[in-house]
Amino acid sequence: MPARMDVGKDSQYLSRHYADAVVASGGIPVILPLLEVPERLSALVDDLDGVMLTGSSSDVDPEHYGKGRSPRCGPVQPLRDWTDFFLLERAFARKLPVLAICFGLQSLNVHMGGSLIQDIPTCIDTDIRHSRPRTGGKPAHAVSLTPGSILERLAGEPAAKVNSTHHQSVDRLGEGLEVIARAGDGVVEGVAGTDESQWILGVQWHPERSYSLDIFSQNIFHQFLAQCRGE
Repeated sequence: MPARMDVGKDSQYLSRHYADAVVASGGIPVILPLLEVPERLSALVDDLDGVMLTGSSSDVDPEHYGKGRSPRCGPVQPLRDWTDFFLLERAFARKLPVLAICFGLQSLNVHMGGSLIQDIPTCIDTDIRHSRPRTGGKPAHAVSLTPGSILERLAGEPAAKVNSTHHQSVDRLGEGLEVIARAGDGVVEGVAGTDESQWILGVQWHPERSYSLDIFSQNIFHQFLAQCRGE
């Protein structure tokens, strides 16, 4: 799990909700620092059984997907971008399970050749408020889940209510990914990998925040840890 680092700050940190959810699901969390040269983490990363990409207070640098910077694009943290891309490279090389959350879904999509909507409110005509950080882990809006997808199986139904704290989302979908969840306004809320040899799941919400509130969030982590154990 990569740490977070606010732009212009020196401290690296991560909400305890991620570690708590991993432990409650039977895993051992490993928080990775953001380094100028993330390859120096290679020996540690090679011992991991899975990769979880966490949220971030930054946005993925639009240069990574060949776009100019929108005035409403948030601050970028190059160390976090580089760390996510490095972790994905190693995960793909070893076919490790990947769970990508919020910013993590966005960096996953960009790493696989996709692009992002840099600011939902100014790019999409919608009544849904996707950036609602004060709701914490409580539901903010509903999402529709693709029939037969991993998310529908984990939810046990074709729709779910999720929290929402993002202002960006998937625009052009990355190669090797498929959309498996959308909000009512069409915003992409979940993706999965199409390569059957590797388990990849990305969600735009924060299941770690709602882990104690609903079975759906618990099932996402339980399934990820089961994949990490090779079950």
